Amino acid sequence: MKDSINDRWNHPAVILVATDQNDLERLIPFAFQQATETRARLILLHVIAPGSAITVDSSGLPAYNPSDAMQFAGKVLYSWCETARSRNIACDALLREGNVAEQIATAARQFSADRLLLGTRSKAKLEKLLLGSVAEQVLRSVYLPVMTVGPEAHLPLANDNPQRVVLHATTLREASRPSAALACQIAASQGAKLLLLHVLPPIDEFDRRGLPTGLDSAAMFELRLLAKEAGASCCASVEPYVVHGNPSIEILAEAVERHASLIVLGATQRSALQSLTRDRVVYRVLAHARCPVLTLGEPHSNIAAAHGEPMEMHR
Repeated sequence: MKDSINDRWNHPAVILVATDQNDLERLIPFAFQQATETRARLILLHVIAPGSAITVDSSGLPAYNPSDAMQFAGKVLYSWCETARSRNIACDALLREGNVAEQIATAARQFSADRLLLGTRSKAKLEKLLLGSVAEQVLRSVYLPVMTVGPEAHLPLANDNPQRVVLHATTLREASRPSAALACQIAASQGAKLLLLHVLPPIDEFDRRGLPTGLDSAAMFELRLLAKEAGASCCASVEPYVVHGNPSIEILAEAVERHASLIVLGATQRSALQSLTRDRVVYRVLAHARCPVLTLGEPHSNIAAAHGEPMEMHR
């Protein structure tokens, strides 16, 4: 069962692209690339949040008028759908009103999305997305890979790196197993090397406590076991690697040094990003990564693949 789920996630049939419209020029190249590689159908979703469609009438009084916002958004999404279809990519536009995170999760379930693609307009908007409620609510509401394209992310050039690398930053908790397996399958399908990275506390802390560091650490032993387990399941080249230091700095530095095409992170169920956002690791990685960041939350019984009534599509 796990293998079939990972296969769906690695070769998605449906990719839901949630956009505020201002991020489309950054998101679309990644969406088109992924849809071309996997022959996935794209659904471009824009949610008009409560209050965002408030205008001022001639008397100076505020008035809620979502129709104009819907019409404008529909034109923008339709234009991108036409571009996608000209490239033989199936693409539909979807407009919704309401709570952004809830509408994203609902659309993901109703259309059986295999991957969710999110983008942000700027670092300020990214901070609002991650440290507010949207990203956490989405991760806690859906069990599927959520890929975020940050302000500094870009598609790799053909000569950027002859050896493609997928970097999976792991906490070595049990919850990291599914994301490690997915990262390995993605790496294998791309002919890439998988770098399993674990960041240990600063080395002076280990020295004070008399603990073995680096390659001799207990974490490195666990990482080797995880690498062996992951490599056996997907036949990809897997390198376990530990460093000491600040997690976000080391993750970003290794991604740049190795020319990573993708960073994969895991998140725990108890509060989605709670364990990582205490020191804002996820925010910093997503804000500054030069490649997309894929986050996979931990499954729980409240997440169901229920399908609602068909949603209206704008073609």
